[in-house]
Amino acid sequence: MYILMVVVFVLGYVAITLEHSLRVDKAGIALVTGILCWTLYVLGMNDIVDFDAIPNYILSILHGDLPPPEAAKTVQKYVTHHQLLEHLAEIASILFFLIGAMTIVELIDEHQGFAVITDKINTTNRVKLLWIVGFLSFIFSATLDNLTASIVMISLLRKLIYEKQNRWFFAGIVVVAANAGGAWSPIGDVTTTMLWIGGHVTTGAIVTRLILPSIFCLVVPLIFISFRMKGTIKRPRQLQKSTGKQLVTSFEQKLIFFAGLGGLIFVPIFKSVTHLPPFMGIMLSLGFIWLLSDILHRNKSGELRHKLNILHALKKIDMASVLFFLGILLAVGALQSAGQLGALATGLDNSIGTNTEAGVYSVGLIIGLLSSIVDNVPLVAAAMGMYPLAQEGFFMQDGLFWEFLAYCAGTGGSALIIGSASGVAVMGLEKITFGWYLKNISFLAILGYFSGAIFYVVQYSL
Repeated sequence: MYILMVVVFVLGYVAITLEHSLRVDKAGIALVTGILCWTLYVLGMNDIVDFDAIPNYILSILHGDLPPPEAAKTVQKYVTHHQLLEHLAEIASILFFLIGAMTIVELIDEHQGFAVITDKINTTNRVKLLWIVGFLSFIFSATLDNLTASIVMISLLRKLIYEKQNRWFFAGIVVVAANAGGAWSPIGDVTTTMLWIGGHVTTGAIVTRLILPSIFCLVVPLIFISFRMKGTIKRPRQLQKSTGKQLVTSFEQKLIFFAGLGGLIFVPIFKSVTHLPPFMGIMLSLGFIWLLSDILHRNKSGELRHKLNILHALKKIDMASVLFFLGILLAVGALQSAGQLGALATGLDNSIGTNTEAGVYSVGLIIGLLSSIVDNVPLVAAAMGMYPLAQEGFFMQDGLFWEFLAYCAGTGGSALIIGSASGVAVMGLEKITFGWYLKNISFLAILGYFSGAIFYVVQYSL
């Protein structure tokens, strides 16, 4: 069952990459893959988990009235439920955050709030627009987080670019830029946040030492594209309302835009102050914006009020993307619980080693590229478990290993579209296929990834 779990995951992964050819929605594939991985884990738990290695005192706490052999067997249900619920809590927090952020973005869109930004972007030159979109994504990711930044930027792109293929290319750059922008910020990427909360890195050090490598990760691909890209983009027409009137006033448009953006920016601040998970902050922001929009439109007609409220925005969010997230994260959680990911991390350490700078760089680069295949969170979690904080050397606070790991895990996922939360979100929102991204964006993402890594190595050696 241990090997079969990996086989099912790989087959599901391949099916997702061939979604366009198979003409089967990736959300359904992801759900089947995730549930099957957990089912195989449960059915094969006796062979996967060494219950004999569980100390007797643990068994006595769980089942004090049973002798150790029987207690070891009955503890299987406890272990399974505990692991599943632990992963489900993490997954639910991501999904609730995603739903909250998408709803706020949809509400801003209903109020035509993104015109506050898009009206300021007048260029139709593809190269100029590419740089603007790239750095907007980079900045939004560092101040919000890469997932929220991607959702916001996709909404902006729909107002700026009409042709689907052009928009897909810009959306791919949003993934690269958002992951680069999140890597150097303690609140920009979940893996950097994990290392920051765990005390492995501090705010000042991670910002000052990773911001330039992260900029290189974005700028090098942009420069490469700039010499090859020509022409202009076609902007979508502003559709006239059937009534011939604006649904909202300029004041309402700006109020909801800045309230929504402020609500998104509030989330990392709320997390830093309360240490509550981000979904609590996004739901608090959603609640306040919900009240604000209801109060703002309470005197309007019923039909108009219905078009501008949160309930209407909720109906417009892409639930297929949410379910795709659920399936993928369930599958990765099963592999983490059964030990395949931990074995992968241990194998890396045993084969390469981390006693030298070259070994640290090699392990970091490999973990970064692996994060484009499986979620970077369990990979970083496994690394944090394998290497405890030291007083000096590569593994001390703000040491070489942790800083380089933050960069690699944050940016390496851009190599494949399903390798990061921002990529999965963009994939779901824009319906980008795995193969298209692999053909058009992956090389640029890898080019940026290694460019930033090389800059970090040079910077560290100076």
